Amino acid sequence: MLGTSQLAYADDELVVYSSRKEHLIKPLFDQFTKETGIPVTLQTGKANALIERLKAEGERTQADIFMTVDAGNLWYAAQQGLFQPMNVDRIQAKIPAHLRDPDNLWTGLSVRARTIVYHSERVQPSELSSYEALANNAWHGKLCLRTSKKVYNKSLVAAMIDHDGATKTEQVLTGWVSNLAAKPQAKDSQVLKAIEAGQCDVGIVNTYYYGRMQDKNPQTKIKLFWANQNSYGTHINVSGAGILKHAQHREAAQKLLNWLTSDTAQKQFGGANKEYPANPKIPLDPQVASWGSFKADDLNLAIVGKRQAEAVKLMQKANYK
Repeated sequence: MLGTSQLAYADDELVVYSSRKEHLIKPLFDQFTKETGIPVTLQTGKANALIERLKAEGERTQADIFMTVDAGNLWYAAQQGLFQPMNVDRIQAKIPAHLRDPDNLWTGLSVRARTIVYHSERVQPSELSSYEALANNAWHGKLCLRTSKKVYNKSLVAAMIDHDGATKTEQVLTGWVSNLAAKPQAKDSQVLKAIEAGQCDVGIVNTYYYGRMQDKNPQTKIKLFWANQNSYGTHINVSGAGILKHAQHREAAQKLLNWLTSDTAQKQFGGANKEYPANPKIPLDPQVASWGSFKADDLNLAIVGKRQAEAVKLMQKANYK
């Protein structure tokens, strides 16, 4: 990736550093430019690398907004002092409080659920209930999981710690590891493939991975199960963004965030990656809607960020690789 010193931007150009794939968000930025006349330049990369880049650039950065996936990454960026508070007058009318930073440093823009998937010819939905129940002996040799190194699983475990406490969560993690049919997979898509191939019967994935698999194989026997409907609800997370502390175009950056939370943008955001709009009043993409409604965990996602380190320690203690 090019360093800032190698890049030249126009004086009125809004610069976004993003760990989201370009094809998912560039159409949104193009529409924003068409409507407002404000040009947007996108620099993409891995979340951790972009955070380190912003820390190194400091006040010399030409970036105005940082956009990434998962509250864990957004919280960490905030802890590194990278954001400045937003004006949330318009945003808070659209985006629920639990999807926003309590100090108004970032806001969620789209929602993804991380829930249970199962092979419908080998598992009955009545056998399923919660993330915690996947630690039961009934699932010995039948469970597939993604690696604990991925922030998505760190966030799920962080939420479980807040709901269940550290002792119970450690017991659950130990049960998960005992029930694994194979070593943890590198990707959610590999968890789905392992279930399809008969290597395991159940797993935990982000819903948009399931949507992608459905596109490739509409007749798949794998189904979604909404976890923890009788307790705290299915774990959700966000993609989101905040205005950088050293933004040179703060007013334009605020306009972009306001626009990304508008009804027009929210509808596009939800459909682009088979996600849920962060604004719960926006109609769902038809495919996403076909998965049915569910009770979502309303834990403020900043807490998920705060408990990440604790989650990592518990996963290591439980030998969850």
